[in-house]
Amino acid sequence: MIPFVETFNFAVMLLFALCYAYQMFYIVVRLIKKTPHTPARRLHRYAVLIPARNEQAVIGKLLESIEAQRYPKELVDVYVVADNCQDDTAAVARAHGAAVITRTNHRLIGKGYALDYALACIRERVGLRHYDGYFVIDADNVLDERFIAEMNATFDQGYRVVTSYRNSKNYGTNWISAGYGLWFLRESQYVNGARMALHTSCAISGTGFLVSSEIFERDGGWKQYLLTEDIEFSVANVVRGEVIGYCERAVLYDEQPEDFRSSWKQRMRWAKGFYQVFARYGGSLARGCFGRHGFQCYDMLMTVAPATVLTLLTLGVNSLTFVQGLLRNMRGVVLATGQGMLMTFAGVYVTLLLFGLVTTITEWRQIHCAAGKKVLYLFTFPLFMFTYVPIAIAALVRRVTWEPIAHNVRKDVREIIEG
Repeated sequence: MIPFVETFNFAVMLLFALCYAYQMFYIVVRLIKKTPHTPARRLHRYAVLIPARNEQAVIGKLLESIEAQRYPKELVDVYVVADNCQDDTAAVARAHGAAVITRTNHRLIGKGYALDYALACIRERVGLRHYDGYFVIDADNVLDERFIAEMNATFDQGYRVVTSYRNSKNYGTNWISAGYGLWFLRESQYVNGARMALHTSCAISGTGFLVSSEIFERDGGWKQYLLTEDIEFSVANVVRGEVIGYCERAVLYDEQPEDFRSSWKQRMRWAKGFYQVFARYGGSLARGCFGRHGFQCYDMLMTVAPATVLTLLTLGVNSLTFVQGLLRNMRGVVLATGQGMLMTFAGVYVTLLLFGLVTTITEWRQIHCAAGKKVLYLFTFPLFMFTYVPIAIAALVRRVTWEPIAHNVRKDVREIIEG
């Protein structure tokens, strides 16, 4: 029994190492290779799309940050999609000079539907090609004053999809908000940053991205409606050979959940959405691994692949063996299996700690909270990531629908930086 479990654990560990070793390489690449800044030759015309559902508490700060952009105001039009709102979101938006698109549809619910509706309205009014590109920004975000200008510089290099540096409005609130914040900083700098340095495709992540009007005209709008419409959009375009760019100089501040219930609900949707994307696009990505854009297809395949299933299988095999050992009074089996599970836990903890440590050190000045909290939340970061295990289990068997997350952190960029 023990040899089988040891062999099984080693095989799973080896498989993980082989599949994801390139992400360790990403860290090295990012530390030694920087992406040069190329000034824009042209100032492009943009629309900012803001899907908003009952966001009256926070949308004003976002709109103020857009008003404060160091980019010609005549080249930026703001559209707020008041999507099934029951509050004063639309009134707040109009007070800040935004164009409001009201949508009421209680059957087709989700960000993808709101975006597609907004694009359809713009197509009817002025045509999609009236703008060179479309920003997609969440209502709870705020933008650094050079966000649009920096994104324009990357867009002007020829990238038809560009994502940004995703920071947090409320990193220092507790271990939950910090867990999100550190993960997004790592994703920005040590995943998308490395991809950009290697000239392979990045991936958009929820908010703070820019899409060329050519893409929306080709697709007839926004056509990704799964629970994680952002990763679905990324994968759908990568399969087509699109190379998504990343602009590290364009800083967006995002509000993170602060209580475990909200976090559970949000990450349950993400987990289910990743399963959906893998089921729909896994075959296409696998085939793409052997084509012209093989590495970026492989990278996206590893991003959406349900690695948690292997983790759950490993836990299941070890737990079953441990229980059998207890019931049969097999002391050696119990000790060996218990030690194996402990070593696995420790190994994963140390790996996640390493990711967090590198990110915390290099992004120290971008993490806006007290130094003591930065250190403390580095050690709780792996624990936050471990909570994905029960979420992944539940997402396998539960029906999950899109539900809004309440946002209440009203801060401008100055207040965020001052902590």
